[in-house]
Amino acid sequence: MTTPRRLLLVNGPNLNLLGTRQPEIYGRDTLADVERLTADAAGRHGIEVRAVQSNHEGVLIDAIHAARLDCAGIVINAGGLTHTSVALRDALASVDLPVAEVHISNIKEREEFRHFSFIEDVAVVHVVGEGVPGYARAVDLLVEVITGSADG
Repeated sequence: MTTPRRLLLVNGPNLNLLGTRQPEIYGRDTLADVERLTADAAGRHGIEVRAVQSNHEGVLIDAIHAARLDCAGIVINAGGLTHTSVALRDALASVDLPVAEVHISNIKEREEFRHFSFIEDVAVVHVVGEGVPGYARAVDLLVEVITGSADG
């Protein structure tokens, strides 16, 4: 069986407000910019991206479950669900796909409640505090994991 040539990009609650939400923390790039950057990074490896953003946990879990059928990996910024959702973590663990966890800001340097990530132990790639460009780096690192090489 060949590896699917698609990644699932998951953005959680409030990330639809990128560009206007706390720009001093998250910058001025929009969710559309994030999706375009991620698709461009994946495209350099011959991979397409299916993007989902929702403020509803169940929608994200359903998208993660569906990814097991046609995706090679998952790039996720779960937003606030990072620190609260065992269900989202369990969904990621259940699909047996490599996961890249991304955070625009450095969650380890913010409020104490943000220091813990339920996703951290199921992710094989972690990119935090690199701003929106961190999504592209997460894609590159995840492709290395998927293909077993630095060449994609």
